[in-house]
Amino acid sequence: MSNDSFDGLVPLREIVSNFDLAAQKSLGQNFLMDMNLTYRIARTAGDLSKINVIEIGPGPGGLTRAILKCGAKKVISIERDERCIDALRYISDEFPDRFQLIHGDALEQDIIKLAPAPRRIMANLPYNVATPLLISWLKRAKEFEGMTLMFQKEVADRLVAKPRTKAYGRLSVMTGWLCEVKCEFNIDPKAFTPAPKVISTVVTLKPRAQPLASASWNAMEHVVATAFGQRRKMLRQSLKPLELDLASLGISETSRAEELEVEDFAKLARAFAEKT
Repeated sequence: MSNDSFDGLVPLREIVSNFDLAAQKSLGQNFLMDMNLTYRIARTAGDLSKINVIEIGPGPGGLTRAILKCGAKKVISIERDERCIDALRYISDEFPDRFQLIHGDALEQDIIKLAPAPRRIMANLPYNVATPLLISWLKRAKEFEGMTLMFQKEVADRLVAKPRTKAYGRLSVMTGWLCEVKCEFNIDPKAFTPAPKVISTVVTLKPRAQPLASASWNAMEHVVATAFGQRRKMLRQSLKPLELDLASLGISETSRAEELEVEDFAKLARAFAEKT
């Protein structure tokens, strides 16, 4: 039996064929067809028996059914592609009390309202909306028990990047400020249909009980974006619009954004908030 049907449900390739689910580039779709991998992703999230899982972009449902088979209390899947809505009815039939399908754009959803805590986000994220979706969730990180997400490897590397490295930037700071981040494993492009041109990485984000340092989201986001907007310039130049006294904050004016720790950015954010 093929590895896209060993769980006793309709093989994924049959679903894709029957409903003419050719992946659409405009929606950033790359369907993960290897059920060994979808189950590995689901198991990475740990015990889901008391967790309400919110899934983004289920496509033909490979990860969806793995999450359900691994015992999630409930799965709420948000799908933008109307073709997939019809195709996913087989999961509704198999798990009528534990699966809810919402037709809509995840960027427009208040996903906190979709399920009570404890809740976890799990998704093979469309490459074209992965970063804005993550930023929107980080703003409310404490509302989630965790996130198990798949990104293209380049983005995953940025999430875990450390200061003084090329990959370190806005996403590294904002994510590390609020979450513990771990790259779990990579997935070869050949596991997808169609095969993307990049390697994918499964990432676990565990919200911190408290941010690494105190600061408001708005001030932190503004300071970090301003600093990295001209990352090659010294801070005295890149942060000039903020009119901050860097020396009084113990931060060298000749440093560059990539040299600062998360705590340094929080210090700058607090100072900026006091001025505005």
